[in-house]
Amino acid sequence: MPTISQEYKTALRSVSVDLNNDVSLLIDIPDALCERDKVKFTVHTKTTLSVFQKPEFSVPRQHEDFIWLHDTLVETEEYAGLIIPPAPPKPDFESPREKMHKLGEGEATMTKEEYTKMKQELEAEYLAVFKKTVQVHEVFLQRLSSHPVLSKDRNFQIFLEYDQDLSVRRKNAKEMFGGFFKNMVKSADEVLISGVKEVDDFFEQEKTFLLDYSTKIKDSTTKAERMTRAHKNVADDYIHVAAILNSISAEENTALKKHLDKFSDMFEKLRKVEGRVASDQELKLTELLRYYTRDIQAAKDLLYRRARALADYENSNKALDKARLKSKDVAQAEDNQRQCMQKFEKLSESGKKELTSFKGRRVVAFRKNLVEMAELEIKHAKNSVSLLQGCIETLKNC
Repeated sequence: MPTISQEYKTALRSVSVDLNNDVSLLIDIPDALCERDKVKFTVHTKTTLSVFQKPEFSVPRQHEDFIWLHDTLVETEEYAGLIIPPAPPKPDFESPREKMHKLGEGEATMTKEEYTKMKQELEAEYLAVFKKTVQVHEVFLQRLSSHPVLSKDRNFQIFLEYDQDLSVRRKNAKEMFGGFFKNMVKSADEVLISGVKEVDDFFEQEKTFLLDYSTKIKDSTTKAERMTRAHKNVADDYIHVAAILNSISAEENTALKKHLDKFSDMFEKLRKVEGRVASDQELKLTELLRYYTRDIQAAKDLLYRRARALADYENSNKALDKARLKSKDVAQAEDNQRQCMQKFEKLSESGKKELTSFKGRRVVAFRKNLVEMAELEIKHAKNSVSLLQGCIETLKNC
């Protein structure tokens, strides 16, 4: 089974967010083990904070533990005005496994060399999925550790420090059904509060922007995935071309054999370049787009919670007017109206800070990754041109 190693730890930093800015709480995932459909992560923490019992420790965690932590943060009323970092997606190794199965079925129709190279490509794809799985889980924890409020959450501290199985803290079936029902209620609420008139231009602009940006980034993600897949397909085609040239070369005893071997070698090198292009685009662009698709949804959830608070505040004002008109339960209505107002104002204040920070973080992340991807694209393009020029020279000498 694959394990994560220091060899590619640098590559895991492809999704750029405000990670590990506070040296008082440093978190990483230095090791992980894949067992069938489960990945066991080793979460390593170094800290100078006195709330922890030791300055350095490691604990084993599974994907469900990360989901438990995310859900507890979302369900904490105190954090309603914060952008809760998106939960990491569930590990999915089905695609590379299915491809490996199909490769096995088609082994008889391939040359031994072609089969070996295709198998190596699929194993590399499986490892890439594994790397990304570890990455998104690490990014989630580092987003929390860098947040001034969420980093101090008690459940977060338990997640990092408690060295026993956290399964007792995960949701049972009844709680999960309750969460599903809550989402259904939220969907219905969204229809109801959509008619609530915004009272702050800042949030109205943010709402308009995020709705439009969300649509565009989803579309960009789909196109980026298509582009990456096309490069992977080209790399696979080069394998077949190189294998055919090798097969022809094996039958030749003339001077042509030397040229065929050269072409085969060049196509193998082109395959590697194309594979690196696909890998870099996946890490530097596609994964970043996927991440911000989820992060934008987290920002929209903040706007929803604030809109819900605004609706409650307006309803409390109506209830207070009605109570005063009837001279009944006025004190209770005034107390409820005051609580709703305080909650709405608190959500608005923290929401502005969170959305402003979110905007700055997003711009920095995209600028960094796009610059890095452009530099890699130039490097790969130069390699491709050099190889193609070699092909032309070989053709001239045939």
